[in-house]
Amino acid sequence: MITIYQHPQCSTCKKTRAWFDEEGIAYELKDIREERPERESIRQAIATGNLTLRRIFNTSGNLYKEMQLKDKLDSMDLEEALDLLESDGMLIRRPFVTDGKQITVGHDEEKLTTTWK
Repeated sequence: MITIYQHPQCSTCKKTRAWFDEEGIAYELKDIREERPERESIRQAIATGNLTLRRIFNTSGNLYKEMQLKDKLDSMDLEEALDLLESDGMLIRRPFVTDGKQITVGHDEEKLTTTWK
């Protein structure tokens, strides 16, 4: 089952949900503020080279800016970064879509098509 971790008011999340609906692909929704992706899923995506830490963090989000993570992210080790991502879902780029094996973040129709169709 595909899970979309999203913020209900996020326009990018709405676009991704609409894409899945148009393609007739079933999914489960989770509010990223209440339920976050599993730490091991994020670790796996980084280990396989599918995503970088910078790509997983919501670098345009208010919390990211308030915490002044821009300058800290490059020197952060993986465990410290995973701790932060686990601490607050608003630090994670959304939508975060996974089936437990593959992951996409953000709304990129080409990536959605190659990964989920």
